[in-house]
Amino acid sequence: MRIEIRELQDADIEILAQMEAEAFSMPWTAQDFRGLLERSYCFYLVALADGEIAGCCGYTDLCGEADIDNVVVGSRYRNQGVAQAMLEELIARGEARGVEAFTLEVRVSNAAAIHIYQKYGFRSEGIRPGFYEKPREDAMIMWRRKFK
Repeated sequence: MRIEIRELQDADIEILAQMEAEAFSMPWTAQDFRGLLERSYCFYLVALADGEIAGCCGYTDLCGEADIDNVVVGSRYRNQGVAQAMLEELIARGEARGVEAFTLEVRVSNAAAIHIYQKYGFRSEGIRPGFYEKPREDAMIMWRRKFK
């Protein structure tokens, strides 16, 4: 499988909204994704697997700190390196744009995602009790900081 990473485009939005609905209990809508294209402080990438949309991830830049607010991979593309490829590219492009730290929240039960984030230098720095709904669950707060 050939994975290509590129910036989010308007034509991707409907497929990503469907992917979100399949993956999450509180999914982002097409309107949520469209809003990202209008905000200069948001940066989103899409993964293509053999030319088909396989996932999306991105961040909101908060004065040089990037809050990775969404990572989604389609069910048929999971465990095939798509999330890792997106995360690697997101970090590289973010650093090239001056981002010095990345943060995210992840369900404490999502061991697979936590493992990927740790592989890319993210470390747990706390817990947000009851952060997620449907089902209610704590979030692990993870940071990847660029030390000078």
